[in-house]
Amino acid sequence: MYTELISIAREIVASESNFICNAANISSLLYTRMRDINWAGFYMLSHNHLLLGPFMGKPACIQIAMGNGVCGKAAAIEKTCIVPDVNSFPGHIACDNASKSEIVIPLVKRDVLYGVMDVDSPILDRFQISDKEGLEEIAELLLEASDMESVLQYYNR
Repeated sequence: MYTELISIAREIVASESNFICNAANISSLLYTRMRDINWAGFYMLSHNHLLLGPFMGKPACIQIAMGNGVCGKAAAIEKTCIVPDVNSFPGHIACDNASKSEIVIPLVKRDVLYGVMDVDSPILDRFQISDKEGLEEIAELLLEASDMESVLQYYNR
């Protein structure tokens, strides 16, 4: 599955450097092509908290403090977090009660944290190492293609 998703993601970002446009299309790609997904999107670093970015799914939390919830933890430690059961995660932030598992990939380019890519599922233990590897590659494509300095300026004005 990820071979195809990565190929499509590469095409999406190939001729566009605007992060918002690319992130919106990547959100749509993940939401429509991955099985058992109920939310896919981005939270961007803004003044030491995460601010909602492009996404697909039900309305979401707008701000998340660094270190809070799965997104805040992944951002704070700058490492991908896979949570098999969000109800067992201390401090989980429930934007959609249907979500049962989650994977969050930090968006780090040249040692600068820009935000996180977040994917939720209504299925327990949905995300595996193959999801981590595939989604990290998609995040890397997005970061390399996009003008991240303009993102930093936009989200921190």
